Amino acid sequence: MQRAKQNMHSNESISGSVPIGGLPLATRRDALKRIASQAAIGAAGLSIFGQPNRVQAARLPESQRSAIDRGLQWLANNQSKLGHWTAQGYPTAMTALAGTAMICSGSTTTQGPYSKNIRRAVDYLMSKVRGNGLIGDPKLDNRYTYGHGFSMLFLSQVLGEEEDADRREELISVLQQAARFSGNAQTKSGGWGYVSAADGNDFDEGSTTITQVQGLRGCRNAGIPVPAAVIENAKKYIYQCKNPDGGISYSSRNHGTSRPAITAAALAALFNAGDYDSKHVPDMMAYCKKQLYKLGGNVQHFGHWHYTYLYYSQVVYREGGDTWRNFRDRIYSRLVKEQARDGFWQGNIGPVYITSINLIIMQLDNGYLPIYQR
Repeated sequence: MQRAKQNMHSNESISGSVPIGGLPLATRRDALKRIASQAAIGAAGLSIFGQPNRVQAARLPESQRSAIDRGLQWLANNQSKLGHWTAQGYPTAMTALAGTAMICSGSTTTQGPYSKNIRRAVDYLMSKVRGNGLIGDPKLDNRYTYGHGFSMLFLSQVLGEEEDADRREELISVLQQAARFSGNAQTKSGGWGYVSAADGNDFDEGSTTITQVQGLRGCRNAGIPVPAAVIENAKKYIYQCKNPDGGISYSSRNHGTSRPAITAAALAALFNAGDYDSKHVPDMMAYCKKQLYKLGGNVQHFGHWHYTYLYYSQVVYREGGDTWRNFRDRIYSRLVKEQARDGFWQGNIGPVYITSINLIIMQLDNGYLPIYQR
């Protein structure tokens, strides 16, 4: 966790256009080059930080590697000719999530077995940008802030790998407008609702708030200006939704029982924002460890189980070491057993949603996406 704090520079303002660490605009291509240059060190099992190298992802059991390959191929086979995926009225959100799962594998818009799929997904999302900066269509996208947040995350990770100068400028423009839309859509309480504050009578809730925070952080990492006040207000929102047991409630307007899914997502978002040392984090971590470490085969899924572990896996991944490896072994083993023969996973919202989430979880060790790196 200490290394993560050093890398994220938690005291750095999120506004401005200089990415984390004060470096020039970081790209996935640069990261891949660094990984290649460390190959000799990686062969010894160590990275330049003296920690296990990302090549440990290749040490996954064959059953897990096969599950990932079959899941990715299923997504590729089920993409529409227009470039999107959909489920229950969420075409923008599903396209961004499926595209994210594919770039987690190392493919880009120009290279890798899923390059054409990723390119079509980018084209589709770019075609859905509205004049006010929203990525999506309010008439087609149910609860459109989900799609907007996931799209910011996906496109911000694609940006660093884009080689075409004109498309790169177009992506930058889209993300700048998208970040402004998110800031304007924020509620007075600092959160977000299923739609913008104006469209939703200033209603807020935790899960859509997390998608905005993580999407904005992805933009920030890519050099897109994001006002610090927007993120600071979002952090305050999360803290005001915290219950005495350490969990996060559904909404600032409804301080009911704590929600494991929202608490796990809030922790991941706080860590993305560099907020490791808040006095609230230990309580939230303790709540999650109590609620979410039971992964045995006899433990039944609860509501939004996959969504919960999409974010909680990111939290544990950042802890690293044996904590991550033990957790990873248990959740990956469970996911392999639950995969359908054709390569998809079934669950709430539908197979595109669940398959995309599970593939992101199972590819965290690849370390290709800056937003998920330690």
